[in-house]
Amino acid sequence: MFNIAVTAVFVGLIILVFVVIFSKSLFGLVIIGEREVGIVVKKLGPALAAGRHIALKGEAGYQAATLSPGWHFGFHPWRFSVKKVPVIRIPQGQIGLIVAADGRTPPPSRILGQVVECNSFQNAEKFLLNGGEKGRQLDILTAGIYRINTALFSVITASNAESYHMTPQQLQVYTIASDMVGIITALDGAPIDEGEIAGQTVFDHENFQEPQKFLNNNGRRGLQEQILLSGAWNLNPWFVNVEQVRMTEIPIGHVGIVIAFVGKVHQDVSGAGFRHGNLVDPGHKGVWVTPLYPGKHPLNTRILKIELVPTTNIVLNWARRTEEHSYDTRLAPITVRSQDGFAFNLDVAQIIHIGALDAPKVISRVGAVQNLVDHVLQPIVGNYFRNSAQEYTVLDFLSARSERQAEAASHIRTAISAYDVQAIDTLIGDITPPEKLMVTQTDRKIAEEERKTYEVQQMAQEQRQLLVRATSMADIQHEMVRSEKGVQIAELEAHSTVKKAEGDAEAIKLRSMGESEAIRSMGQAQADAYRVGVEALGGDGYTAVQLMQIIGEQDVRIIPDIAVQSGQGGGNGMVDGLLAMVLREQMSKSKSDS
Repeated sequence: MFNIAVTAVFVGLIILVFVVIFSKSLFGLVIIGEREVGIVVKKLGPALAAGRHIALKGEAGYQAATLSPGWHFGFHPWRFSVKKVPVIRIPQGQIGLIVAADGRTPPPSRILGQVVECNSFQNAEKFLLNGGEKGRQLDILTAGIYRINTALFSVITASNAESYHMTPQQLQVYTIASDMVGIITALDGAPIDEGEIAGQTVFDHENFQEPQKFLNNNGRRGLQEQILLSGAWNLNPWFVNVEQVRMTEIPIGHVGIVIAFVGKVHQDVSGAGFRHGNLVDPGHKGVWVTPLYPGKHPLNTRILKIELVPTTNIVLNWARRTEEHSYDTRLAPITVRSQDGFAFNLDVAQIIHIGALDAPKVISRVGAVQNLVDHVLQPIVGNYFRNSAQEYTVLDFLSARSERQAEAASHIRTAISAYDVQAIDTLIGDITPPEKLMVTQTDRKIAEEERKTYEVQQMAQEQRQLLVRATSMADIQHEMVRSEKGVQIAELEAHSTVKKAEGDAEAIKLRSMGESEAIRSMGQAQADAYRVGVEALGGDGYTAVQLMQIIGEQDVRIIPDIAVQSGQGGGNGMVDGLLAMVLREQMSKSKSDS
């Protein structure tokens, strides 16, 4: 069964191929695939008119009509030749450019063929019948798939751009970054009006994405007032050039004064009180009366000039140093000549302020802040100090510096207020007088200072003498006080001694009186006792009793401890006596130890 089925299919294919071949020959069959376009070439017929390339009325040659996908009969090989070409595919993010090989000749004032209704170049007959022009086309192909008669139209894409002397980047959808603006130069259109530098803004052309509407609305060739903001744009690179520039940034502490070179007719709005320049409303030519405040602004810097004006205080130095803003780069110390003929240099600092609403007047009058410094402030400040210095000697100028500074500030404030500029302060810095004069002045000053030093030293010595004298007096006073205190103490001690002596004398007196009385009493008692004893024992007896009493009370020895005898018994009385005394002492010592 399987072999039978395979055989049947094979036989069917053979029959189909035979039928197709037979049909091509007999019926003129042409089969166009889904991704193909059939380009028809007629072999027989009238000749094309001179300059024509595509046949519209049955002439021999390339036919305007194409064959779509499917089976087409009647295109016998002896009459027609059919070329199968792939469809045109434009990827996302890319565009396709068209060059027409046939059509009307564009007018000399234009370089690109006008846009006509032709279903995005997929209907060649309509293109030619509706007046399509040969050459490069204004219209473009955006992302998609197109069935185009490539005999009439050449399609340039990123894949084949180099073959047409272009770069693949030119066939990309044009993208403008978020902080950028696109400045447009149109390559086609009527010439710009005389006296203008840019074409006026026209509307309803979808930001140059519909170039035919731009031309129909009298769009001009060249630089355009209108700009493109951030985004992706389908732009024909043969129609416009785009230059990306950064948005105009006005920094903090500044305003931007717009000087417009294009716009509506100049109409001065500065008022009768301002006779030194002209101000206009935004959108007109001239200096705009409304400043731009800090931030980012999408401006066309090819037709507008932005002059930055600081609104903070500006310090300008007539010295050998410069500030960061560099407005004072050309300023130098001011050379002046004094009344006594000496030339010397002054360093001066001038602080100014320009208000935001006054800034347009300043720019209208002088053009730029640098011009204000170079052509207004420099002569005003310099000439004032040159003139005022002639009224004083160098030394007077030096000694009265603060007064000269105040006078300068007042004069300069009044002078520059006429230019709508505020003078905040004028400061005199270093003063460099002549060297010889300063040597003399320095010597004089040194001598004066030395004299003062000697005077001070003399005063110091005098003060020292006074101090020594005061110190000595203080020491003497101390001794005097100590002596006085000693005298007082001696007096007190003497008084105390006297008092003590008086007390002792009184005590002795009292004691003597007491003892006398006691002795008297004792004597009286003893006398009474003697008298009683004598009366009792008699005089001799009482005396013997008293004697024995005394001997007993006083431990008087009547008999000697050792008796020494000599001359009897053969003994040595002296030696015996000494031995007896020694023995007695030893016995007494033994008793005391025990």
